[in-house]
Amino acid sequence: MSEKTLAQPARASQTRSALMPLLHRLHFYIGLFIGPFIFIAALTGTLYVLTPQLENALYAHQLFTKPASGPAKPLADQIRVAEEFIGHRVKISAVRPAPQPGETTRVMFTTPHSGPSETTAVFIDPNTLEIRGMLDVYGTSGVLPFRTWLDYLHRNLLLGDLGRNYSELAASWLWVAALGGVLMWATSRSPRAVKGNKKSRGQQILRNRYWHTTLGLVLVLGLLFFSATGLTWSRWAGDNISAMRAHFGWLTPSVNTVLSPQQPAERESMPGMEMPADKHAGHSMPAMKMPADEHAEHMMAGMPENNPAVRILPAQFDGVVKAARAAGINAGKIEIRPAWRADKAWIVSEIDRSWPTQVDSVAVDPNSFRVVDKVEFAQFGLLAKLTRWGVDAHMGVLFGLPNQLLLAFFGLGLCVMIVMGYRLWWLRRPAAGQGAHPAETLWYCWRKLSISARFLLLVCTVTLALSLPVMGVSLLVLLVIDALRWQRATKVAQA
Repeated sequence: MSEKTLAQPARASQTRSALMPLLHRLHFYIGLFIGPFIFIAALTGTLYVLTPQLENALYAHQLFTKPASGPAKPLADQIRVAEEFIGHRVKISAVRPAPQPGETTRVMFTTPHSGPSETTAVFIDPNTLEIRGMLDVYGTSGVLPFRTWLDYLHRNLLLGDLGRNYSELAASWLWVAALGGVLMWATSRSPRAVKGNKKSRGQQILRNRYWHTTLGLVLVLGLLFFSATGLTWSRWAGDNISAMRAHFGWLTPSVNTVLSPQQPAERESMPGMEMPADKHAGHSMPAMKMPADEHAEHMMAGMPENNPAVRILPAQFDGVVKAARAAGINAGKIEIRPAWRADKAWIVSEIDRSWPTQVDSVAVDPNSFRVVDKVEFAQFGLLAKLTRWGVDAHMGVLFGLPNQLLLAFFGLGLCVMIVMGYRLWWLRRPAAGQGAHPAETLWYCWRKLSISARFLLLVCTVTLALSLPVMGVSLLVLLVIDALRWQRATKVAQA
């Protein structure tokens, strides 16, 4: 056997032995500096998924009525009552008929103070036409003010677009920390705590390390899922993912709403789609984005336009719903979105995100009540279906209460694991005045890698930094901190 053949396993072993300390350092930095952001995202997300029942209790007067024995009044009558209550200066953006007896109808309007994806809903008793209240509603998930506040807290810490970088930072690094932890466990198994003085520092380190690792292995699949879905609806990385999906044609089917045959076919965006006019899209094609209120599904197609030539009559809604029902829209939860342009059809969509998923939609001509187009969930491609299910599972609505409890387990488990990680760091911190050894820095570990390993790692890092910009910027910050730390440790070691 030649010397070259014998040297190859030796070089591979040397690369692995140099790569693992680098991974340990990176895992430590993620936990120390990114950990607080991941903790906040996990805690606020857990609060969000556990509060649908609480929101129903808080707004029970607006959401529920006493079941009546007789049939509900026509939808046109309910809309007229809502318009008279709120005034005719605002325009209807959508209507959600009562899904079942004992619930109210939502007539949603876009007002001057409505933000992106926000509407003002008037709640109507479909049997008595009583006004049950008026509340702000957010996105196609239809959450009310309490959960809207929690959603904003989870998504941007109530800081607007600037705050969205925090959740993207957490999602960008979560999968790296999870996979890195698994690799560290696989290459260097953590010893179990042995019997002895349980209060000794060594015993505490072993015990915390064991439970931190065990909990991470239990949660790893959920952490990867949260990271992937969170990145898809994030601001910067989400735009890159949308561009990739548009490039490969991995878009969710949407109904054609064009009524004028002279104009080229134009697709209205379905819930979860953002058109190029959106400030975060910027693509030549509609690009699928994970909702940020379902994580903010924008209802751009349902926003009224300033077109005085179009007049929407309440009587049209009953005819449109009847045509949609005849076309196969049979879910109890539906939404009618009128078009404020004469050349556009209205959209009637199923909005039941539980299992089995019902999100079919049809486009209906509001004048002739002719069905222009229909898209069924069964026609979705596999990737589009997985996207839909991933969103709904992340929001805790796909399987109802079991889904909520599972997400709470993962969210709270992640919080506990982060606390354990900080506890482990505190126990292993160097003594005062001792400082750090140069080997405990990324730069030192980097210098120990082979030339080929450095090049490959550099290519992967640059690719990830460009694809996940927030990760790239934060990595530069970590490298600056590490360089200062390496320089200081080197001087101390030389002294």
